[in-house]
Amino acid sequence: MSGLVFFVEQTAAGLYILIGVFIFLALLRWRRAQAAYRSTYYELERDIYGSRRADAAATLILLVELLLIVIGVQQIVAPTMREIMLAQGETRVAAVLEPVFITPTPAPFLGGVVIDASGIEFGVNDPADQIIATPTRTPTPVGTIIPNMPAPLGCDTPNAFLQVPANGMIVFEPIVVMGSAFTDNFAFYRFELRGESTFNSFVVVGGDRTQPVTEINALGQFVPSYYAPGEYRFRLSVFDINNTVQAACTITIFISDPIPTPTPLGN
Repeated sequence: MSGLVFFVEQTAAGLYILIGVFIFLALLRWRRAQAAYRSTYYELERDIYGSRRADAAATLILLVELLLIVIGVQQIVAPTMREIMLAQGETRVAAVLEPVFITPTPAPFLGGVVIDASGIEFGVNDPADQIIATPTRTPTPVGTIIPNMPAPLGCDTPNAFLQVPANGMIVFEPIVVMGSAFTDNFAFYRFELRGESTFNSFVVVGGDRTQPVTEINALGQFVPSYYAPGEYRFRLSVFDINNTVQAACTITIFISDPIPTPTPLGN
């Protein structure tokens, strides 16, 4: 269901044009039937033209309803579904970026060893009572990174910066895009993708947020399962209030099929 919703959102512009053409043709058909109905005095012909006029009117009503459905999916259903998927994905990515390392520590072997503690003095500044700060780990991009990829374009500024996905990263499941996106007179930012499934043209695949992100944080969610496996260009574009791109970060990613989960053997 979500795949159909996002497909309608991505092709909304084409659907509007197609529906508009059919509405024009149906309206033209209705006007012709109406003119013919008024110009004839024969009862049989009036019945025929009246039936054609009714068919054209019914077609117009159906097309208008379809137009309203597409508008609702693009403006309400898809953004709401993306917010829900983002909320679910942020929890998973947070767990990946900050893993908990538990390493078992073997017990010391003291058999036959006698420790002379006569020369040790314990004072107020006992090392055991001191608290030493441990540096925090820096989150690193998750996933497999393919080396020797083309260099990122425009990613050398924090106005449009991508941390996840990283350049050359293989993606196969929904991921939370991490980075920063802001500029003077900020309006919105969005994600764009170009590759085989997009006919080698950039199409909008997410983002569309109207709040700037000045520090590395979650920008939105990207769902790769809607596109055929292969090499793609992934771009973060930042727009100002004049609808002009002020910053853009473009990287190379690889979309692959989901990794199969091993099935445990029975006893």
